[in-house]
Amino acid sequence: MSPRSTILAREIDRLKQRILLLGGRVESSLRQAVKAVRERDTALARSVIDTDEEIDQQEVELEEECLKILALHQPVAIDLRFIVAVLKINNDLERVGDLATNIADHAIFLSERPPIAFPFDFEAMAERVQEMLRLSLDALVNQSSSAAQRVRLADDEVDRLHHETYAAVEDLIRRHPEQLESAINLIGLSRRLERVADQATNIAEDVIYLVEGEIVRHVRPVP
Repeated sequence: MSPRSTILAREIDRLKQRILLLGGRVESSLRQAVKAVRERDTALARSVIDTDEEIDQQEVELEEECLKILALHQPVAIDLRFIVAVLKINNDLERVGDLATNIADHAIFLSERPPIAFPFDFEAMAERVQEMLRLSLDALVNQSSSAAQRVRLADDEVDRLHHETYAAVEDLIRRHPEQLESAINLIGLSRRLERVADQATNIAEDVIYLVEGEIVRHVRPVP
């Protein structure tokens, strides 16, 4: 291996470590935001919001690192696909960080009002979304297109759960109009979870591109 190839290999390894570090930080933020909703924990929600700036900074630094490698080493083949995939996944993870912050905002709103009975299965939806994010990052670590395909298949279930939320919340408002604001907030909470699932699906599709060199964004997953 030439000295140039050795340097590029080291840069690629460092990129992998940094994207996984960011992924772990984002997973933690999402987990804490969901817990803040569940436990009506305002302090925990605020800590999620406070860490978002650090996630943003890591995203910017990682993007700059990718661009520097592209400019200095002009990688080709699998190395080029890896860097392109990291650039896209980096953006997806930053967006998940933003969504975790949004969920924390919902947690604060709900905790400052009288308790409301969730008319949809928040726990099941949140658990499914977190599992999708974890599995998408596992797919990246192991460069597994089969794991990535499982993430894509799971997205339909989360979409279904989100659509069912509307009817459930409408029924709640009819029965308890005094809880209108909180009920509408629940729709926003469900929407944020559904968007996290979308971002996890984007990561999975980027992994498939990395492993197989195929863009599957507009191709329906096959069970």
